[in-house]
Amino acid sequence: MITQGISAPDFTLPQDGGSDVTLSALKGNPVIVYFYPKDNTPGCTTEALDFTARQQEFADLNCTVLGVSKDSVKKHANFRTKHGLSVTLLSDADSDVCERYGVWKEKKMYGKTFWGIERTTVLIDADGSIARIWPKVKVKGHVDDVLTTLRDL
Repeated sequence: MITQGISAPDFTLPQDGGSDVTLSALKGNPVIVYFYPKDNTPGCTTEALDFTARQQEFADLNCTVLGVSKDSVKKHANFRTKHGLSVTLLSDADSDVCERYGVWKEKKMYGKTFWGIERTTVLIDADGSIARIWPKVKVKGHVDDVLTTLRDL
């Protein structure tokens, strides 16, 4: 489980296009890592579109935005194309990173219990430390909150 102030656990995950992204290689600038349950679902699509719509504002703050789910690289590529997304989407197929960040949790829906990703956003500062965690994210207005916090770093 992660907490504010600790060094962000490093990871290397694949993205569509065949390359990998390593968190520690981004040190020196802030990074947003948003964990989401599944491509092409209503909340996840809205969240990805919201981050995409504000992509230039993040870039102006030298901030990289990374979306992480268990979906495959191929599903991410289809998701990106279908919705015109510009954010980087990473595949954590074995849920290792999700587990290390504490977002792989037991969930309940319609009386059934299952394991899945709890929608969470993590702001990592330029030094590689966790500056802020947003657990159980509600999508509406979330990107505005993330940008406000990032500007105050």
